[in-house]
Amino acid sequence: MTGSASALARRLGDQAEAVCREYLSNGHRSGNHWIVGDVRNTRGRSMHVRLKGNAKGPAGKWVDEQSGEHGDLLDVIRESCGLVEFRDVVDEARRFLAMPRPQAQDAGAQRQPAAARGSPDAARRLFAMSQPVAGTLAERYLAGRGILLTAHERALRFHPGCYYRDLVTGEMQTLPALIAAVTSLDGRITGLQRTWLAPDGDGKAPIADPRRSLGHLLGNGIWLGLDPGTPVPVMAAGEGFETMASLRTAMPALPVAAATSANHLAGLTFPPGCRRLYIAADADAAGRHGIERLSQRAGEAGILALALRPQLGDFNDDLRHLGPTHLAAWLSDQLVPEDASLLPPSG
Repeated sequence: MTGSASALARRLGDQAEAVCREYLSNGHRSGNHWIVGDVRNTRGRSMHVRLKGNAKGPAGKWVDEQSGEHGDLLDVIRESCGLVEFRDVVDEARRFLAMPRPQAQDAGAQRQPAAARGSPDAARRLFAMSQPVAGTLAERYLAGRGILLTAHERALRFHPGCYYRDLVTGEMQTLPALIAAVTSLDGRITGLQRTWLAPDGDGKAPIADPRRSLGHLLGNGIWLGLDPGTPVPVMAAGEGFETMASLRTAMPALPVAAATSANHLAGLTFPPGCRRLYIAADADAAGRHGIERLSQRAGEAGILALALRPQLGDFNDDLRHLGPTHLAAWLSDQLVPEDASLLPPSG
């Protein structure tokens, strides 16, 4: 935390009970602590906020005994309000404290710019705020789609209270979300895709658009099985994350990239050493355009492009209704013979 953020957190700590009453209104005071369900203002008794400093630590520090999460009152504002950009958290804290904005620095002073809304910095910040998927609603959601990925897949995270804004009504809420990092070939996060989930993880959240992306997406993708900087002689690419995660489930030795739209699929950057590119077919017109453009670019780069076609509606339908063994057998007939080693052992 920067010095200015630490100072702001201390100012909030001086008014810890007022902060809790404002942002953790579902809790209550008990002795020197504010008791609430969690940092997202759920009813319960798991989270304890210290209201006055003592030998155990300063005012405003909190811990959630159930989840193990901990932090200060800036974290409370961030999570309870569903904010992503740190600038927004600071602005909200200053609003609460009725503090003026800081004066502009001297022209020669160095100043780190705030992350713009929807920028790669904002994407990296949200990814860092999230947690591994193991044991979370995100894992349950993926399993419900038949998608079983190893713990080594670094692109996927879970956020229990990701900010969602209805673009029509302006209503804001926090919902659990699967967070998928969009990265460049060197592994740097340039954006991400959020999939908001139902409260029990059984499907997507019942909202107008449960999947949104942000950041710099063109040329980049949600990579599964990519070791940044190493040659990738054979890979697969497609428009949808669940389509490509389904292929990865059936062929765990095959690196795959999921674009976030047909246009972004068309502009995907090829990894070094790529010789063959399998493209997951998509039935709609926009998908066909992305496939055709990507195939054309691959040919111009000297890469053999081959289509993979599902047996049912899409590869996730195949995975869920036919199973991974049947899907792998279906795919085996579409691979060039030397790529048969990418399939899991039969039997």
